[in-house]
Amino acid sequence: MKKIVCLFLVAFMFQTVAIAQSSAFKDGEKLTFSASYKMSGFMTQLAQVTMETSEVKTSKSTLLHFDCRANTYKKFDAFFKIRDKYESYVNKFSLLPALYRRDIQEGNYKKKMKYVYNQSKKVIKSTQTKRRGDGTDWVVDKSFNFSNGAMDVVSTMYNLRNLPIEQASVGDTKTFKIIFDKKETPVTIKYVGKETISAGNLGSKECYKLQVLTSGDFLKSGTLWLTADANKVPVQARFTIPIGSGTLQLTKASGLAN
Repeated sequence: MKKIVCLFLVAFMFQTVAIAQSSAFKDGEKLTFSASYKMSGFMTQLAQVTMETSEVKTSKSTLLHFDCRANTYKKFDAFFKIRDKYESYVNKFSLLPALYRRDIQEGNYKKKMKYVYNQSKKVIKSTQTKRRGDGTDWVVDKSFNFSNGAMDVVSTMYNLRNLPIEQASVGDTKTFKIIFDKKETPVTIKYVGKETISAGNLGSKECYKLQVLTSGDFLKSGTLWLTADANKVPVQARFTIPIGSGTLQLTKASGLAN
């Protein structure tokens, strides 16, 4: 189940350029989605996913804080309770990450992951905390190298929105790497064209349609839609995995930059 929840986030991935300006979003933005998964032949709304942006000032710089959470609706908590949190702190101007945290609580499974980035040396200091069956925690500290342009799932999905997709031609592709569980996974995005679909409280919106291509064993196929405007709001994502399929649908957007 933890991989399914992660896919709701991975569905919004795209590679970043080296320098980007955060013009597609700003401090105070909040996006709310309904997450559905196909169960017993029917697509069932299981959880709510939120994505919030805020500004954090430190003694050395100003960072953007991206806070993404997935919570099952209360009626499903007795069946399988999910309280997941993914967050990243990035440079306000380059959008390169400085800190990433993941806190997973799914049923009896609990895991925490923290990355502290050294962008100049391309080294991440990670701390992983897992809950044993007896209730005690197991902590593992490890440092590892990462390649240029690779970043965590949260940082990447916001960098996506600043790419000049409006300049892409149908069939154009972009390959990138996502760091997850201390490993880099290559994923290719293909620009398919434009479609008009429902975008929650934004009404019907013309959107960029993107296809997710990967050689991994878990994700069989994926498609995502971003509004074809200056905000590039993620509106919908669909994915298929060996054990089923799911959808993420925007229900409400507020605090948009444009």
